[in-house]
Amino acid sequence: MTTEAAAVPGLAGQVLAAYGDRISLHDLYDEAGAPVYHDLAAVDTTEIRELLRSVRAVPGPVLELAAGSGRLTLPLLALGREVTALELEESMVALLRERLVEAPAGIGKRCTVVRGDMSAFELGSTYAVVVLGTTSVSLLDERGRAGLYAAVRAHLRPGGRFLLSTVDVTDTDGDDLDLEAVGVSGRRYRMIEHWRAGQEVRKVTILPPQRHIPEEGPVLALTTSIRVLPPDDLARELALAGLRVVARHPLPAASSRHTGVLLEAEAA
Repeated sequence: MTTEAAAVPGLAGQVLAAYGDRISLHDLYDEAGAPVYHDLAAVDTTEIRELLRSVRAVPGPVLELAAGSGRLTLPLLALGREVTALELEESMVALLRERLVEAPAGIGKRCTVVRGDMSAFELGSTYAVVVLGTTSVSLLDERGRAGLYAAVRAHLRPGGRFLLSTVDVTDTDGDDLDLEAVGVSGRRYRMIEHWRAGQEVRKVTILPPQRHIPEEGPVLALTTSIRVLPPDDLARELALAGLRVVARHPLPAASSRHTGVLLEAEAA
């Protein structure tokens, strides 16, 4: 087992150790992880209805940050809007471009894809709505979030809205969360989340369920680190950055441990 795999904490670390040197460990957002991310994201409709409702209330072009493989991009385009989709990872950009080419009725022509960092971007345009979904704000550290807020303010039109989702976490039993998920392809995945009350980061590991792992050959395992950012904490950060939260929309719970909220902010 690699040094990186040995550093994975909790139950996931024990599971990876059982496969020894067979483990091929990657980040969820790199070239190996991108197809799995897309497979899982494509079946997750959490926040889409609430987000689209808020976008409809503010006419004009939309900037989507951390667009990934297009989980929110295509629904935003279906509203008839002009959408600029910004994404850092080259593997995700490639997937998004493929999906836009395959999109029905040429709606992909209304989308401009930009490779860039959501914590530091300058696009030379302003937008009626800036969207940061899929709790992607939790991927940024404090400095990165400060850069994000400044860039968002610079790109918001007067009266515009910044929509971002976050997840609060409750430590219900002190154990690691171990569940099975099914991607849009029908493929099944084992997802293990390690988090303890008070920790700033939760670690998520994704690999095939044990019954789907062959007796020989490499075992692909994907990891990502997600910061715990309660909505009250985010609202305070936004206020200090000159972005006032004007609405909070509860999101469907992904599990008994997670509580999602869509924040709606405007330039103060």
